[in-house]
Amino acid sequence: SKYPNIVTAHNNRGIDYLEQGDIAQAISNFDKIIENQPNFEEAYNNRGIAYKAQGNIRQAIFDYNKAIELKPSYAEAYDNRGDAYIEQGNIAQAISDYSKAIEVDPKFVAAYCSRGTIYSQQGNFTQAIADLSRAIELNPGLAEAYNNRGVAYYLVKEYALAWADVHKAEELGYVVNPEFLNALKKASGRDK
Repeated sequence: SKYPNIVTAHNNRGIDYLEQGDIAQAISNFDKIIENQPNFEEAYNNRGIAYKAQGNIRQAIFDYNKAIELKPSYAEAYDNRGDAYIEQGNIAQAISDYSKAIEVDPKFVAAYCSRGTIYSQQGNFTQAIADLSRAIELNPGLAEAYNNRGVAYYLVKEYALAWADVHKAEELGYVVNPEFLNALKKASGRDK
């Protein structure tokens, strides 16, 4: 690794704090890394995650920008920045970032799932179903992708396919929205 073990240790500790919900400690850890290793892109990406968890979307985007500037092929940073843009309501920029994450890493499941979900919300169901199908192909255990693709199938009146995805999502432990289930039952004339 091009970074000393102490940097990696601080980064891992920061991630631990993040996972425990101690955002302030996480940010403090990432600050220390950035102070000592200002070109460590992972620290900016991780601090961006912490800022986003804190609700500080502008600062999160600033950190994702820096991570991407340091490593233009950083798929995770594009994906995270796309999520932050969604929080801001900047849908076009989010789609652009998810697309860039996919371009950089064609197997980046989260970006397919997020972009597919947005396409569905925009009424671009063909593209939504394609993205969500790709996410499922890459990670067959991704319940959220089945659920979201099921919604897209419902919206294009492909009820049998919608039911198949709902069943798979539930089988994987996903709690499908009861209002959606009722709408699907009514539209399809089926109970399951």
